[in-house]
Amino acid sequence: MNDQATVLIVDDEKHTRDGLRLSLEDDFDCYVASNAAEAMEYLNNDRIDVMLTDLRLGEDDGMKLLEAALALPKPPVCIMMTAYGSVDTAVEAMRRGAYHFVTKPLNLDEVEILIKRALRSRTLEHENVALKQQVERKFSIEGILGQAEVMKPIIDTIQQVAPSRATVLIEGESGTGKELVARAIHNLSGRPKANIVSVHCAALSPQILESELFGHEKGSFTGAQERRIGRFEQANGGTLFLDEIGEIDASTQVKLLRALGEQTIERVGSSKPISIDVRVIAATNRNLAKMVEEGKFREDLYWRLRVVTIQLPPLRARKSDISVLADHFLKELAKANGKAYKPLGEDALPAMMNYDWPGNIRELRAAIEHGVVMSNSNRVMLKHLPSYLLNPNGLGIGLRAPSLIAAKDAATAAAPAGPSNDPTIKPKSDLDITEAEHHLILTALQRSGNNRTVAAEMLGMSRRTLQRKLKDLNMVRTHRRRVTTPAQESVS
Repeated sequence: MNDQATVLIVDDEKHTRDGLRLSLEDDFDCYVASNAAEAMEYLNNDRIDVMLTDLRLGEDDGMKLLEAALALPKPPVCIMMTAYGSVDTAVEAMRRGAYHFVTKPLNLDEVEILIKRALRSRTLEHENVALKQQVERKFSIEGILGQAEVMKPIIDTIQQVAPSRATVLIEGESGTGKELVARAIHNLSGRPKANIVSVHCAALSPQILESELFGHEKGSFTGAQERRIGRFEQANGGTLFLDEIGEIDASTQVKLLRALGEQTIERVGSSKPISIDVRVIAATNRNLAKMVEEGKFREDLYWRLRVVTIQLPPLRARKSDISVLADHFLKELAKANGKAYKPLGEDALPAMMNYDWPGNIRELRAAIEHGVVMSNSNRVMLKHLPSYLLNPNGLGIGLRAPSLIAAKDAATAAAPAGPSNDPTIKPKSDLDITEAEHHLILTALQRSGNNRTVAAEMLGMSRRTLQRKLKDLNMVRTHRRRVTTPAQESVS
């Protein structure tokens, strides 16, 4: 199979055609034509990468041949040559789409270099188109989020808010795809070529988070041995995604409020303001409005963040998307693991539809990867998926507890719009939610051998979030007494 680039030489002078062919045929697969008709026959029937054509072809017009060649579905790179060169002619040829213009008598070495440069330009152009198509497929809103009816208004909101500069707050349970939505907004915005920088706020201590966001000057604190550029500056001209925004401390909230309001920041250890152009998208799995009421989150920052709010539903509320998402992950993860794509077996989807997916899309993706890796047939069958899907009434890594999830959903739906007039009365819905979380967290701790890092992964949250929930639920002593031995407690 010949993988050389093909060059079509079009000239009404035989010695010019033959001379060029002899000069180029060691490096290229060369065709020759003496007029426009012969040239078009090659262009219509063969793959031509570069066309080198004279401006004057006897009775034919080389400019018209140029236009006809460039109008083809897969046009060649076109280089014009003439003995009657002028600046005006060169400009006109380039205006009509020619890659370059050379004058006779030809320097054959120069022509060869020019053709190779044209081919590199063509390859780069094709790679850019392919990359753009790949990015568009990867970040297709429908492909990422699914096609359930409940997702349609969310998709509409994403498409409408993306071109603006508005700050967006994405709310939803862990694993519902909040970062995917943030990336979709960024890629549909007017700044998709700029960076989108992500910060997981719950994974960092308050001191480290402040330095990560705003940067620091050399010597500003112990260990600051050099100046560090923060995430705001890294995202300048692009988008900053702040995940688990509800976990930031009061001091960082003040600095973030200023950054949003004034579009300026100060590095730790410096009082010099730095102008920034950053679009902020934040995400949380917490109830920020309730945190504001409790004095745990600044109200002014809350309103700065939630110019537009997107509430993502849990996967159990959009089960019609499971098959779409599963097939997407089957293709993605098969490629990532060096395996051939295999569709789901006939017994897999019903079991997946019967599962409540408390870990949401993140858990679904993990289950699909398990199936891709473990499948030894031409399909991903139920037996290849995690074992907890085999027992729809059991608890597994995903902690499937239909009664608890249903109770939590029902309690949330039943919760009053505002606080009770009697502060001494705790709504029953809050008690139900607390009890559901108590059981889910306790089960995760039991199954992980009281390893909080593993338990947090099983629950689809960070270790810091789990620590906070243990404290909020007043479970620290209770869970240790129930599930630990002294040896276990010493290593947790």
